[in-house]
Amino acid sequence: MSMTWEGKPYRSLDYDMKTRFGEKVYRLALNGGMTCPNRDGTIGHGGCIFCSGGGSGEFAAKAFLPISEQIFLQKQMIQRKRPVHKFIAYFQAFTNTYAPVSYLEQIFTQAIEDPEVVILSVATRPDCLPPGVLALLERLNRRKPVWIELGLQTIHDRTAQLIRRGYPLTCFEEAVRNLRTCGIDVIVHTILGLPGETREHILETISYLNDSDIQGIKLQLLHILKGTDLAGYYAQTKFPVLSMQNYISLLIDCVERLSPDITVHRLTGDGPKDLLIEPQWSTRKRTVLNQIHAEFRARDTWQGKLLSLSSNAVKEAPHVRTIHTV
Repeated sequence: MSMTWEGKPYRSLDYDMKTRFGEKVYRLALNGGMTCPNRDGTIGHGGCIFCSGGGSGEFAAKAFLPISEQIFLQKQMIQRKRPVHKFIAYFQAFTNTYAPVSYLEQIFTQAIEDPEVVILSVATRPDCLPPGVLALLERLNRRKPVWIELGLQTIHDRTAQLIRRGYPLTCFEEAVRNLRTCGIDVIVHTILGLPGETREHILETISYLNDSDIQGIKLQLLHILKGTDLAGYYAQTKFPVLSMQNYISLLIDCVERLSPDITVHRLTGDGPKDLLIEPQWSTRKRTVLNQIHAEFRARDTWQGKLLSLSSNAVKEAPHVRTIHTV
């Protein structure tokens, strides 16, 4: 008999929120108006190879609006469809700790002072968490829970160089240690389908994260968007793009090797339709999710079912991140 979390074969964010708050909790996608050291010349120009210029914040509110107004408008949009009483204030676009501490304190405090906001979630880079920012996050975490989302994408150095991530794995490890010392939950973004990465590369990233004291993961399909350097690279190389069935199979391979203690915040993703080049099948998000759940049932599997295999692989290859390259 398979393990399930409220009818799902994985520990979903929805399950965690209902367990913790007794009801569904929705994200408010906010924009603090920041840029990124990988775009402004501090580390590089143009950002990561897949960045469209929205910093993964294409669905976030407009940066020129005050945070309180962004929250109000985002709530209105959600509440037109359903009654909602609890929210996650999610600072999504670009690098949301890349600003003076005084400014960060102002916008983050505005967000958590909303009585219906129950969690502050901040997407950032591991190399943008200096001591002053960590101290601020620790103070805010005493008022309401704070999550930090880190875009790791892969543990493999050569892939990281190809996508121009701009920091070494040791930087990620230090950031996680510092955040956990502050009592802050860490959510890690990974991308499935990066150029040159095999199934084994991706499963090694999952194995590594099982031992990294993280609390959540976002498993993201690689999107090729118009206007990105990735689009140019794709046009030049025609690297293989995952089909829906191959993505679903790979995704489930990852989840069944993922520790049951780690919350799954995302199983796929949907890029802006007007920018999406490939894979076009990803625009049918509901169909994709239905197929994912059907495949879990067909394989009679669930999160952590094959965790022992993943753990054994790590023990046999303790320096896994330097053994395999793209």
